[in-house]
Amino acid sequence: MPDILTALHPEGWPAPRGYSNAMMGRGRLVLVGGQVGWDAEGHFPAGFVPQVRQVLRNILAVLAAGGAGPQHVARLTWYVVDMDEYRSSLKELGPAYREVMGKHFPAMALVQVVSLVEPEARVEIEATAIIPD
Repeated sequence: MPDILTALHPEGWPAPRGYSNAMMGRGRLVLVGGQVGWDAEGHFPAGFVPQVRQVLRNILAVLAAGGAGPQHVARLTWYVVDMDEYRSSLKELGPAYREVMGKHFPAMALVQVVSLVEPEARVEIEATAIIPD
């Protein structure tokens, strides 16, 4: 099966680790609003990495409603309330990410924010997916 999305990598640049600089694709767009790490009953797991895992699962649930999967994700924008918490979780974060998303690494941005609308949320992630025509 041909690649659904193509990672763009400028010649001479170092290879990114865990993300892509850009993704190119053609098809229907799915724009997923910011998802937080609560489950279907509105409960948050304790800890940053468990919340990330649940956020990614929530994103995939929304995408599935539109006929998309992790391979269609072109971009993720992460909002974290504590950059140090993110950085100190990197060792555990990689395996948690791959558990849900596989080895698909879209274009990503990560920013620290003062707070999120849900007080228990440690992270919120938006997604953009492209489903081929």
